[in-house]
Amino acid sequence: MSWIPETLSPQAGGFTLPLMGELAATPLRVLVLDDDLDSSAWVAVLLTSRGHTVKQVATGAAYRDALASWHADVALLDMILPDADGVELLHYTRSHHPDVEAIMITGHGSITTAVRAMTTGAFSFLEKPVDAGHLSALLDKVGERVALVQENRRLQAALEGTPTFPKLVAQSESMKQLFRLMSVVAPTDANVLIHGENGTGKELIAEAIHQNSKRAGKPFVRLNCAAIPTELLESELFGHRKGSFTGAIADKVGLVELAHGGSLLLDEIGEMQPALQAKLLRVLQEREFRPIGGTRAITPDFRLICATNVDLDQALSNGTLRRDLYFRINTITLTVPPLRERPDDIPLLAEHFRVHCADKHKREVKGFEPEARRLLVRHTWPGNVRELEHVVERAVIVGEGDLIRVSDMPEAIRSGAPTPHTAFNIPPDHTLAELERMAIVQTLERTRWNKRAAAHSLGMYRPTLYSKLKKYKIYEPRPRGPRKGDPPLPNGG
Repeated sequence: MSWIPETLSPQAGGFTLPLMGELAATPLRVLVLDDDLDSSAWVAVLLTSRGHTVKQVATGAAYRDALASWHADVALLDMILPDADGVELLHYTRSHHPDVEAIMITGHGSITTAVRAMTTGAFSFLEKPVDAGHLSALLDKVGERVALVQENRRLQAALEGTPTFPKLVAQSESMKQLFRLMSVVAPTDANVLIHGENGTGKELIAEAIHQNSKRAGKPFVRLNCAAIPTELLESELFGHRKGSFTGAIADKVGLVELAHGGSLLLDEIGEMQPALQAKLLRVLQEREFRPIGGTRAITPDFRLICATNVDLDQALSNGTLRRDLYFRINTITLTVPPLRERPDDIPLLAEHFRVHCADKHKREVKGFEPEARRLLVRHTWPGNVRELEHVVERAVIVGEGDLIRVSDMPEAIRSGAPTPHTAFNIPPDHTLAELERMAIVQTLERTRWNKRAAAHSLGMYRPTLYSKLKKYKIYEPRPRGPRKGDPPLPNGG
């Protein structure tokens, strides 16, 4: 029986085809297996008119040879053939060429036949005579799947393309520049200060520097200065001797001593009290210290790596970070851009987390639907990479299909999708200078007057930003009354 609908039977001079409209969104390579040459020719003309590339074969043997020698995206398989069974060929296709989608076509349609084909792995099932619109719509769906597979492969290739720091996933130019600087810095013994917002991966960067240094085989010791009470932080760093204070019931080895030969990461160094900063500075200068209550000096050998999310200019000006310590710890400063400023990295990171979380939770999740991926890219990610990881892990756990959908995202992500009402509009009756001033003020407010972050977000150097603040007379709002570190008012006011 022919595949050709009665209204499209061959006419004198060729075939009469329906108007197919626009070309397919994703051109495909289609392998057509049918022993009816008229049907095969009709399908070839139909699909070629949509922009697809078609190869025609008439036997099961020729079909197997074509699969081996000609890369196909999709196969149209006739169920009944003189030399082969269509379902057996479908099984062969799924086993030997799993990337090739198969659409089964038969003139002897039944529920049993359809179930047999679909359970063997067919993408879909059509009855003869084939409806041209239905076939084209099916191929559009196949095209979406092929595009998704190609995107996943591209992301996987990109993931494999960063061998120097395997735990750090990025493809944006700003991160590539950071990686290049890290490659130069890591083999040295220079102190490193890593600056960036919470969740940007500062600890991973510190670990990567250690693992690529000559100290890689030695301890990598971490301390979050914000997680330890102030009164215990000195003991945690330098250790103490039994009886040196109430509660010191045994000797304790400090983290500075434990890091001997390796690297010490002090995370959130800006949270350390100035008095303890002075003791740390003395250790860095003299390369020796005494535990609390100890009498014997210890000479540690360690590389110091510090990390912070505070505004360094403000921390220096208000005294929360000592200038002399700052100049000691920032031999090299690595600034990690927030995720919102490197949207190119979002699909790559999402794919990385999908693979990791699917393996961790034993879920068969193969990728993201295109709209779900677009939603991730549009989100501003105030929690940066850490927030993205949690969102992807949640989607892997709650999703029911093999692709992550928009409905698998948290409400906070879904509600962030732009609408026509949130599109950017330029206010009327404003000069270019007024618009620039508005942009600067809004960016400063969004970054809580963090001038480094604001300059980065605006794409300008900090000196340029300071010049514009002066030009437009933009001043940071200050609370009523003097703040700690402010100079005294004149005339005793």
